[in-house]
Amino acid sequence: MSAEAIAAVERMFAAANRGDYQAADDIFAPDFHSHPLGTTGIEPIRNSWREMFTRFPGLRVVPQRMLSDGDRVAVWSKIENMPGTPELMELIRVADGRIAEVWALGTIRQKLKAG
Repeated sequence: MSAEAIAAVERMFAAANRGDYQAADDIFAPDFHSHPLGTTGIEPIRNSWREMFTRFPGLRVVPQRMLSDGDRVAVWSKIENMPGTPELMELIRVADGRIAEVWALGTIRQKLKAG
């Protein structure tokens, strides 16, 4: 499943970076759980993307490295066009070709609060 999991994660980054918020319906599982946001469902992630990309026009999340094992993908990313170029590390679980769960660590929260 590793190739399928990586493909789902790549679709997520591509959609977010082009501002295709409607693509979230095809990328995330209906019961998607975001541990950083503390939310379940697709609409909260769509709203989060919209807020970030409105607040920081031209923002791009650029994966630097991806490692996969079965249904899990670890991603290290840089966030371009945001003050300080924060970094982000995410652990993403994929189920049935869709992103089901995300955990994240990084310097992005400080930038969002300070911005």
